[in-house]
Amino acid sequence: MKKILLAVSLGLSVLAAIAYQNQTQLLLGFIKYRSANEYEVGPPRNLAWNAGPNLASESPDERSPNIILIVADDLGYNDISTFGGGLDGGRVKTPNIDQLAADGVVFTQSYSGAGTCAPSRAMLMTGRYPTRTGFEFTPTPSGMAPMLSRISAEMGRGAPPMIYDAALDESKPPYEQQGLPAEEVTIAEILKERGYATFHIGKWHLGRQDGMAPHEQGFDQSLLMASGLFLPEDDPNVVNAKLDFDPIDQFLWARMAFANSFNSGDEDRFEPGGYLTDYWTDESINIINANKNRPFFLYLGHWGVHTPLQATREDYEAVGDITPHRKRVYAAMIRSLDRSVGRINTALEEAGIADNTLVVFTNDNGGPGYIGLPDINKPFRGWKISQFEGGIRVPLMMKWPARISAGTVSEEPVAHIDVMPTLAAAAEAPEPEGVIIDGENLLPLATGAGLEAWDRDTLFWQSGHYRVVRHKDWKLQVTARPDKRWLFNLAEDPTEQINLAESKPEKVTELMALLDAHAAGARPALYPAVLESAITIDKTLVEPFEEGDDYIYWPN
Repeated sequence: MKKILLAVSLGLSVLAAIAYQNQTQLLLGFIKYRSANEYEVGPPRNLAWNAGPNLASESPDERSPNIILIVADDLGYNDISTFGGGLDGGRVKTPNIDQLAADGVVFTQSYSGAGTCAPSRAMLMTGRYPTRTGFEFTPTPSGMAPMLSRISAEMGRGAPPMIYDAALDESKPPYEQQGLPAEEVTIAEILKERGYATFHIGKWHLGRQDGMAPHEQGFDQSLLMASGLFLPEDDPNVVNAKLDFDPIDQFLWARMAFANSFNSGDEDRFEPGGYLTDYWTDESINIINANKNRPFFLYLGHWGVHTPLQATREDYEAVGDITPHRKRVYAAMIRSLDRSVGRINTALEEAGIADNTLVVFTNDNGGPGYIGLPDINKPFRGWKISQFEGGIRVPLMMKWPARISAGTVSEEPVAHIDVMPTLAAAAEAPEPEGVIIDGENLLPLATGAGLEAWDRDTLFWQSGHYRVVRHKDWKLQVTARPDKRWLFNLAEDPTEQINLAESKPEKVTELMALLDAHAAGARPALYPAVLESAITIDKTLVEPFEEGDDYIYWPN
C-alpha cells in the first residue's frame, strides 16, 4: 500500500510540475472551452432586410444621395497601392480601392481618430473627440488584460514589461457595457431623422447593451460581428496563420468564435453564411438592391485585415508564393477586402444609382507591428497602438460622381472626426442641437465649393497620459511613460525622423499650451485603462528590443 501511495504521490507531483510549467497554455485552453460554451451559435440564416418601394417616386439624381461608409480594420498605409505601391514591394495591388480613389477625391494627409480601433470608430460616428464623449479606451473582453500580461512576460522579448492593474480591472464594466454612451448622437440617428433607411453590417465595438448596440444607436437593422473568426479554424476552405510571437493573437485564437447576431446586440448568435469579408459584402449588396429606390445609409465595418489572420484558400492561392506564410495569408485578406469594394461599386452601377451615391473608404488606424511585417506602413514610423504617423495615417477617399470630380486631391490635414459632419452635409441634414461637433465638413475640400472658408489648423489625439497635437505643420507627442516629448516639423520631416524637442523649446511650450487647453474641462474616461503595453516605434514584434529603441507605453 505504501508503494502505491508513493507512486500516486509521485505521479501527482509530476502532473503538478507539468501543469505549472504550462499554466498559460492551460489557461488559454480553459478560455477556449469557456468561449465555445458561452453562447449557443445557430446555423446560417436568410436575413430579411428592410426594403424600399418597388418604384421610385423620384429619379436617383433628384433624391438625397445614398451614403455608404466602408471602414477597413488594421490596414497598413502601404497596403493600398494608391499610397505606397502595395504589399510585398508592390506585388499585391488593390485595383478596386485604387479605382475608388481615382474616381473621386483622395485626402493625402488623413488621420484616424486614435491609434486603436474603437475610439476612432466612435469619432467616425459622432464627429467628437474622446475628451467630449469619454470614450477613450478600446473595450476588451474579460480576462484579456491579465492574459496578455502573462503571455508577454513569458516571451522574454526584452522590452519594458506590461503594466497591469488588477484592481482597476475589477472596477471596469463588463465588455458588453464598455461603449459609446447611448445619449451620444450618431450619424445614423441624424440620417434616420432626415428620412434615410439606415443599415449596419460588421464590426461596431461601441457597446452591445444599455442602449449602445448599433440597432439602438440609429440603425434600422444591424448584422453585428458577435465574435471574430473569418471562418471556423478547421474549415477546409480556410488558411490560417498563427503568430506565436504575439500575445494578442494567442488570446484571440482562444477567445474568438465564428458568429454574427442580428438586431440583438449580444444575443441570438448564428454562423455567417461564408467567409466573413465576402459574406458581409453579399449582404451589403442585398441591402443596395432592396433599397435602390430610396435614400439609404450603409455602414460596412469590415473586420479584415485584423488578426486572427485567416484567408480563403482561393485567395491564398491567387496571391502566389509570397513569404513568409503570415504575409501570404495577410495578402490574401487584402485581396478579399479590395474585391469587396469592387463588388459594391459594381452593384451600385447595376442598380443605376452610382452617380448619386457617396462612397467613403477609410481605415480605423495604422497597420499593427504585432503581425511582424515591417513595411505595411511605409514610409511612416510607428504602428497601430502608437500615435506616430504610421499609427494614425490612414486612407480616406470619397467617390460621388454627381458632386466630386474624378482625380481630385486634397492635401489638407483631415481626420475621422470630419466624416460625420461631411455625411450630414451631403444629406443636407442639420447637425444635432446643443452638441459640440469637433469635426468639419470636408465637401468644400472635395468639391472646391466654399474652399476659401476652410481654416482648421489643429488636430488632437489622446489615450491616457499619451497626448498628441498637430498644429499646422508641427506635431508634438507627449508621454508620461517614458517621460518624453517628440517634436517634428512634418513639412520638412513627414516620416518623423528628427526630434526637435530639445532644440525648439519655444515650439514645445506653444504646443503644450494647446494640449492643456484641449484637456481643460474634458470629460473623464468612461472606464479606466488597466493595461499599459510598451510599443516599439521602429521594430515589429518579431524583433528583439534593444537599449536605445524608441518606445511608448500605450494605456488601455
